[in-house]
Amino acid sequence: MTISIRLTPEEEERLEKLSQRTGRSKSFYVRAALREHLTDLEDAFAADESLGAFEAAGSRSQPLAALKAETEL
Repeated sequence: MTISIRLTPEEEERLEKLSQRTGRSKSFYVRAALREHLTDLEDAFAADESLGAFEAAGSRSQPLAALKAETEL
């Protein structure tokens, strides 16, 4: 799939310099950045969904200190 994105002049310059210094294509770095960022976004979205389900079920959280005090023998 081919997509088109708009970069700021600074982003374009940085990408071009990195590409020239390393001998790798600009596309290589854009794909690498996208892969990493997509993983972060997917994780954040999954966490938001889980929190929403937790709250919708009427569950409540408690501070860690309270949980530790409750479980200490």
